[in-house]
Amino acid sequence: MRILVLGGDGYLGWATAMYFSNRDHEVAVVDNFKRRLMHAERGTDTLTPIASLHKRVDAWQEVTGKQIDMFIGDIKDWFFISKVIQDFQPEAIVHYGEIPSAPYSMIDVHHAVDVHENNVNGTLNVLWAMHQFAPEAHLIKLGTMGEYGTPNVDIPEGYFEVEFRGRKDVLPFPKQPGSFYHLTKVHDSNNIMFACKIWGLRATDLNQGVVYGIETPESNLDDRLLTRFDYDESFGTALNRFCVQAVAGIPITLFGKGQQTRGYLNILDTLQCVDITAHNPPAPGKMRVFNQWVERFSVLDLAQHVKVAAESVGIDVKIAHYENPRVEAEVHYYNPDHNELYDLGLKPHLLDDSLVEQVINRVVQYKDRIVTDSIVPRIYWKKGDSDEYVAITEYEENGQ
Repeated sequence: MRILVLGGDGYLGWATAMYFSNRDHEVAVVDNFKRRLMHAERGTDTLTPIASLHKRVDAWQEVTGKQIDMFIGDIKDWFFISKVIQDFQPEAIVHYGEIPSAPYSMIDVHHAVDVHENNVNGTLNVLWAMHQFAPEAHLIKLGTMGEYGTPNVDIPEGYFEVEFRGRKDVLPFPKQPGSFYHLTKVHDSNNIMFACKIWGLRATDLNQGVVYGIETPESNLDDRLLTRFDYDESFGTALNRFCVQAVAGIPITLFGKGQQTRGYLNILDTLQCVDITAHNPPAPGKMRVFNQWVERFSVLDLAQHVKVAAESVGIDVKIAHYENPRVEAEVHYYNPDHNELYDLGLKPHLLDDSLVEQVINRVVQYKDRIVTDSIVPRIYWKKGDSDEYVAITEYEENGQ
């Protein structure tokens, strides 16, 4: 299969490219290195030292004898992405090529607009390029469980049957996104569904939970093949942040009451899910939705798991509550479906089976690279007051 990975220099993109290449698919990656530039802007960095994309691709060929092609450019540039799709003629397009950060989208108007333009306009270009140059391709789009929010009812996989005033229909489940970033994912979903309807495209929206872990069979072949590990306030996940705080001797920061519940999965399961999806495409004209997660945890549960795992290797851990920088329900119902991928063969990995070996031990290995002042949040959903905004800006610029 010819597989094009958008965002192929990123956390999941690089791991996905190696995964498919190692299984003898023809793989090409697209990236404009925006993730690296955003880290430079914020004064943060991946915990794991990652090589440049060019060096990674060279190392992959040296270690495995297999080739991954590169296209360096921006999917917001119609002429670039349309030519890539026209020339490469992908059978599957795995789309990670978006800014993946709720906090980053909430910094100010400029960051909110940048995230919208990058994510929504980039995906529109991809859809039009598929329509014109690769109409049989299957778009595998990384969505997010954050599109749904935390409604006080069960969450289906994308669609549900509704009865209103005596009539029934199957409709997209109402979305309640929690940030401007999550809103871009909702806009993407609507645009993809519309494109499938009018052009007969096929797409799968993978509404993914929080991913953890960096080790895959491919990345373990050589340290030059490592993928990134983000823990900072802008791009890090709660689990990554907790593990870094544990190793650095910083109390684990729970936001508010710590009862916010989400779905989680190992990076190995993300790769499984994308593989399963690629090999089981939907019919033309259909955008299906898979909820892609394995286990549910509140952030307090997550902190307890990290505490137990870290203490098993001699690391003392303290847990503290911190003012919640977000506007969100801190105590809520959360019961999303996730049956489709299991029905297609997903065999999940569980957090406690890998937390020490694949996460905490890697943090210990690279603990000298921890930027401690990038962990505590300085981005708040409710700014509003211009004096508060100036104070936060000065705080950032002084690097304190």
